[in-house]
Amino acid sequence: MRAALETQLHKIWSHRGPAAVLLYPFSLIYRIISQARAAKITPVELPVPVVVVGNIYVGGTGKTPITMQLCRELRAAGFTPGVISRGYGRAAQTEQLVDENSAASAVGDEPLLIARSAHVPVAVGRNRIAAGRLLLAKHPQVNVIISDDGLQHKRLARDVEVAVIGARGLGNGWVLPAGPLRESPDRLDAVDAIVLNATQETISSRTPRFAATSQLGDAVRLVDGKRRTLDDMAHRIAEKEAKVAAAAGIAAPERFFCMLQAHEVEPLCLSLGDHYDYAENPFKNLDCRYIFVTGKDAVKIRQNPEMAQDKRIWMVDLETQLDTYFVQFVLERVFEAARRKNIDIVPLTEEITH
Repeated sequence: MRAALETQLHKIWSHRGPAAVLLYPFSLIYRIISQARAAKITPVELPVPVVVVGNIYVGGTGKTPITMQLCRELRAAGFTPGVISRGYGRAAQTEQLVDENSAASAVGDEPLLIARSAHVPVAVGRNRIAAGRLLLAKHPQVNVIISDDGLQHKRLARDVEVAVIGARGLGNGWVLPAGPLRESPDRLDAVDAIVLNATQETISSRTPRFAATSQLGDAVRLVDGKRRTLDDMAHRIAEKEAKVAAAAGIAAPERFFCMLQAHEVEPLCLSLGDHYDYAENPFKNLDCRYIFVTGKDAVKIRQNPEMAQDKRIWMVDLETQLDTYFVQFVLERVFEAARRKNIDIVPLTEEITH
């Protein structure tokens, strides 16, 4: 039901049709209120450089995989990164640290995925400043923070702003509720960089634009960690004429399904709605030999005892590559902010030669 509602909403938001036009006056009110609130906010700085990876499109645009890869790039450059996030869907209001054993319901699926996959300290909280302070208090070695989402969290001062444009582009270009945008498209003129992630959208902005590319990596069986290449899996499936399913509780599930199909895996596709919680088992009565899921789904499936023992379920890694020039762009800004905040960072290459 939720997945169908999301699909219908994005269909309405994809163009300026009758429904969107009818809602447009409310979008004007939304913009006025948002701008008035933003004008009253005084940003608060944290003692380390802050990189915000966010979007203006409501819902997922692929920010989290980009955040994780950026963590790896910063670590390779000699930084010790940490991540803060709101933790979408969590019930608690207070700030909380995330570890690999945290419950997804308590910290959010994406922060848990970051902690498990990027192996960096993570803190969650609606108040990103408080989350950042908690992270630094418990992990004083952290010398740069990436905020996964938070472009609209104006109270948090940031040294680098990155806006990610996903597969749906900017929709009809209108803000909520007539369109899918949290802020108007001219907000992109104010960010430091735009990352185009799996989209051919033409963006009218003077801001530097970079591309992110993704591909599926190995498949890992959840029950025992057994790893196989997707091509090997596709060969086995064809050889045995096995029935296959794929499930995705992400913002753009069709992209995951298409990527599987590119590896000659033709599954029964289950779109579950973004942040599907797996409180109920959608695979219980499914007649198939293999079930492929995303990493975001896997962190929740592992915490459901019934599904965690299902030998049919395989997680497929998503490997994201960032434009080399984008990485260099961010590193230069972060090094500059570190110097301004009197933080000594020794690049890894220099560290090795001394």
